[in-house]
Amino acid sequence: MPGSTDGSTKTMGVLTVGGLVVVTAYTVALGSNGWLWFGWVVLGLITLGMVATRST
Repeated sequence: MPGSTDGSTKTMGVLTVGGLVVVTAYTVALGSNGWLWFGWVVLGLITLGMVATRST
C-alpha cells in the first residue's frame, strides 16, 4: 500500500491510532466508557473508508 495514501489519509490513520491509545488509557485508568469506544469505532470506519476510496 505504499504510495496509495495522501496526507489526509495518513493524518486520519494517526488520529485513529492515537485515539485508540487515549481510549485504552482512559479505560484502564477510569473504567470503560461506551461513548468513547463508539466514537473510536466511528473514527476507525471513516479512516477505513478513506483508505478504501484511495486504493481503488
